[in-house]
Amino acid sequence: MLNRRRFSLAAGAAATLGGFGIARAQGDTPLVLGQSAPFTGPAAQLGIQFHQGAKLFLDAYNAQPGHRNVVIKNLDDGYEPERCAANTQKLIDEDVFALFGYVGTPTSLAALPLAAKDKMPFIAPFTGAMSLREPFQKNVFHVRASYNDETALMVKQLTHLGLKKIAVFYQNDAYGKAGLDGVTLALLQQELKPVVLATVERNSVEVAPAVKAIVAARPDAVVQVGTYKACAAFIREARKAGYGGTFFNMSFVGTQALADELGKQAAGVVVTQVVPSPYNPANALAREFADAVHKAGNGASANFSSMEGYLAAKVLTEGLRKAPAKPTRESLIAGLESIDRQQFGGFDVSFSAKNHVASKFVELSMLTGDGRVRT
Repeated sequence: MLNRRRFSLAAGAAATLGGFGIARAQGDTPLVLGQSAPFTGPAAQLGIQFHQGAKLFLDAYNAQPGHRNVVIKNLDDGYEPERCAANTQKLIDEDVFALFGYVGTPTSLAALPLAAKDKMPFIAPFTGAMSLREPFQKNVFHVRASYNDETALMVKQLTHLGLKKIAVFYQNDAYGKAGLDGVTLALLQQELKPVVLATVERNSVEVAPAVKAIVAARPDAVVQVGTYKACAAFIREARKAGYGGTFFNMSFVGTQALADELGKQAAGVVVTQVVPSPYNPANALAREFADAVHKAGNGASANFSSMEGYLAAKVLTEGLRKAPAKPTRESLIAGLESIDRQQFGGFDVSFSAKNHVASKFVELSMLTGDGRVRT
């Protein structure tokens, strides 16, 4: 197992990415992707890491001859829906080619009506909420599995271990409620329901009331649906209060960020993942990512979130490859829809005209408390 801290990530690097057959004339202006995400505040590492991974791929892609450059214009929304909506309108007014890599459910939901109104492609949001997937929208493409897929695996694992008294600690917004709905649905299929619910506000670490309510119920396990700051605060305070059960987190928590927040207290915390481990050299996508990171060489950590950004950018450029030499938004959509059962380093991606959810891949990982992640 490779330690995530042994990787380094750079914004600009060359990697061997294979041929990309879109003609590029010298002097063509780049295709600009617009991204609104948290780059400051308690959820900042989610936006920073996803953006770093996407930029790592695109810098290497742009270094290859024979296609038009693709760049990202990113704006900080602090993980607040109102700021995200304003950023989105600004990006649309500036006529970006597509919206890409938005981070979060409440923010993505704020942006979606604006994207739909202008028929703007909305690609690879960093969220698994069903509210962004149903009803189907022609301009929206998801690379990752859904929160329902993640919570189904959580509940299956917990009940397999005989742990049936399950509490849910969730963020009091669209993201938290999406995760809660997934847990509730999965438990219902086992003729169970959560033993206790407790919430935290978005961008807050005021967890004392939630800790009091959940610890008093003495659950076997706590499913957490939040970001790394709040979930780490809850784990620390619950353990101080004597709770000795298991903590399960959804992928959006930010695995590296949660591990960094908890330090040694991360040991035994479980996180679902929607991309393969970036630390496992047996996986072809992980090897490609590790090679790109190694060639880049600039100091930031590689992790699940940055690998998801890398993969998302890779999928987007494959959609461009399948589009005409002078791509339009409509041809990008058609290009992405033509990606059918295609392997990206062993990661299967399937879109179609009626299906814009690429993957249902989910696996479990466990933090060890010493900077390592086991899958």
